[in-house]
Amino acid sequence: MAETWTADIWFDPSCPLSRVTARWLAEAARVRPVAVRRHVMSLTILNEHRDDDPEGDPEGYLLIPARICAAVRSRYGSDALGRFHDALWDGQERGEQDWIGAFEEALTAAGLPAELAEAGRSDAYDAELRASHEAGVALVPGDVGTPIIAATAPDGRRTAFFGPVVAEAPSGEQAGRLWDGLLLVAGTPGFRELKGPAD
Repeated sequence: MAETWTADIWFDPSCPLSRVTARWLAEAARVRPVAVRRHVMSLTILNEHRDDDPEGDPEGYLLIPARICAAVRSRYGSDALGRFHDALWDGQERGEQDWIGAFEEALTAAGLPAELAEAGRSDAYDAELRASHEAGVALVPGDVGTPIIAATAPDGRRTAFFGPVVAEAPSGEQAGRLWDGLLLVAGTPGFRELKGPAD
């Protein structure tokens, strides 16, 4: 049996494309020897020094789900963060809503205390959020976004990259082939960027 890789993924929970990537990575871990660890990052923090607002979020709403994720990760760990992320997008993936769902309902569905939603309106976990965010973006030089993945080989070699940004999550062997291809491309010395056509 192949030795297990570790895939650390940093995502902003409000980003729909990061959600698709997280779904793909979970599927890749089903068909390849990959252990997934989840971390939170924040588009609000990423863009806080910019003069413009690329996310169109002048009220700072996007910080709320990121703060809740930081609280979940801090108190209950990576697997709990994955369950919450899944539950947050469950209604959208079933075609019942346009975006993420109610925080309390998602927490309950993930088997977590609903009162963790209060962390979204508090700065209590901001230090953890910022530390997690900075750990992720430090892995990939230049202008990056969400998600960031760091793939660590069984021998400890680590390759990090922004993305992949996919519009649909591949499944089964196709998900595994995308994982294989990313390791090959991103692990090439000197590799910096690869972009496909916009849909």
